[in-house]
Amino acid sequence: MSVIAIDPDVQGGTPCFRGTRVPIKNFFDHIEGDYSVTEFLQQFPSVDREQVLALLEELKQLPIHSSAAEA
Repeated sequence: MSVIAIDPDVQGGTPCFRGTRVPIKNFFDHIEGDYSVTEFLQQFPSVDREQVLALLEELKQLPIHSSAAEA
């Protein structure tokens, strides 16, 4: 089961960490803002470290096509 949940009744269908109202985008915004995973987890206590690791693992499994990598 995916760690990403998309439900029109939760945050208007924005992809969120399953079982929370925390958008996945918030995690990437924090990382791009030079915050650590620990700081993200402190800011959003409804998300746990296992969910973050599962998200990264899930994204790592996505196919990357050579044409996308060249763009």
